[in-house]
Amino acid sequence: MQKEKMLKGELYTIDSELKQEMQDAQELVKQYNQLSIHQNEEQEAMIRQLFGRVGENPEVTAPIYCDYGKQVSIGDHFYSNYGCSFVDVAPITIGNHVFLGPHVHLLTPSHPISADIRNTGVEYAKPITIGDSVWIGGNVTVNPGVTIGSRSIIGSGSVVTKDIPEDVIAVGNPCRVLRAITDEDNHYWEDAYSDYMNK
Repeated sequence: MQKEKMLKGELYTIDSELKQEMQDAQELVKQYNQLSIHQNEEQEAMIRQLFGRVGENPEVTAPIYCDYGKQVSIGDHFYSNYGCSFVDVAPITIGNHVFLGPHVHLLTPSHPISADIRNTGVEYAKPITIGDSVWIGGNVTVNPGVTIGSRSIIGSGSVVTKDIPEDVIAVGNPCRVLRAITDEDNHYWEDAYSDYMNK
């Protein structure tokens, strides 16, 4: 009952079912964080057990943190650096070729503004969606309900409180669009890559 409310974004409280699911996930997280960096097959197997959906070639650098795990979906060629948090009370949906810098926090839960209601222990959550080929710099916090458009870049230290469109560079607290990613940018990096491949 409470889990259904949680996943619908309604007010809910943590009951015995949710508490058990969270404890099971925390045990998996603890085991994952204790694996050797050379245990690549074990790491991938455990991430597939922890997260709801995992695409091809995931690279999730320990330590990681999450609440339930099962509400996290990552696409192909996903990379997250040290210390990332996936607080997945609501779904966290991540596309293909997404890079997360160190200590990125994806936070879906929220609490009532009214202190009296907040003090009762109820909470709610809103999903986070990240498109394809997004790069999120280190120490970024993404707040509940945010969508980040494909191919966009979020600068280090940003706090993302509102949706970010596709094909932009955005930074700051609160995070705002700095500028569009242009054809000029793409041509510059295509030439740089061509030089790199020919050396």
